[in-house]
Amino acid sequence: MIVMPRARAVAAALLWLAAALAQAQPAAKEYEPKPYQEGKDVVWLPTPQEVVNKMLDLAKVTARDTVIDLGSGDGRTVITAAKRGARALGIEYNPDMVEYSTRAAAKEGLAGKVRFMKADLFETDFSTATVLTMYLLPDINLKLRPKILDLKPGTRVVSHAFDMGEWKADRTATVDGKTAFLWIVPAKAAGVWQLPQGELTLVQNFQMVTGTLRTGERTVLVNGGRLRGEQITFSAGGGAYRGNVRASSIEGTVKSGGTATKWSATRSAAGPAAAPTR
Repeated sequence: MIVMPRARAVAAALLWLAAALAQAQPAAKEYEPKPYQEGKDVVWLPTPQEVVNKMLDLAKVTARDTVIDLGSGDGRTVITAAKRGARALGIEYNPDMVEYSTRAAAKEGLAGKVRFMKADLFETDFSTATVLTMYLLPDINLKLRPKILDLKPGTRVVSHAFDMGEWKADRTATVDGKTAFLWIVPAKAAGVWQLPQGELTLVQNFQMVTGTLRTGERTVLVNGGRLRGEQITFSAGGGAYRGNVRASSIEGTVKSGGTATKWSATRSAAGPAAAPTR
């Protein structure tokens, strides 16, 4: 028989007891989000999967897109976008939700193909998005609106349930009584533009455009003006104008009396562009 010194015997007994207690402890339960749980700016509610699908359909998400979800919650919008082949990023303030959605993506076989980051919506650069998705409250949407309007023209923005105030949606869709809104970030077209034959003055209210076209002694109103990203359409003096708005130029075609001709304009230094209504 081996006789163990008392100190070693006590230490061995304590180690055995610690091991036994560790085995007896139930495994720590993984975090599960709960509807209406408090967040930094909003309480959390999941977007129903059928609404997620409709939002991404509205935005026409493809593998060429970079989708950024603001307030990504349980990650389902990001995961669904990634399944369509898009690069997808979720921005979420709650670190438990970030870990939860990262695990959910891994279970779907998307580990390394999507990313979730713990960050504040108001302090994060999301300018790389071609599609921006969100399910936030109206006041949060309005606070984010100036930053969204500074995104690259043509960026598609989709919101579940809540709109952008005076910035009316370009399209809406309803699924089981729930509404999805789509906006397309417009180019900044407001200002004075010089044409070879005259002067075009545009007044912009988000994607809607009004103004005047002056040629010689004649001035006519710009009617039905609208921006869809960089694309502008309007009618003036019997002509139907189409064009692409760049920082300092517009180029396109005008159709009048069944004949289409090219037209162009350059931004006047005397008439700096005004930003769309914020």
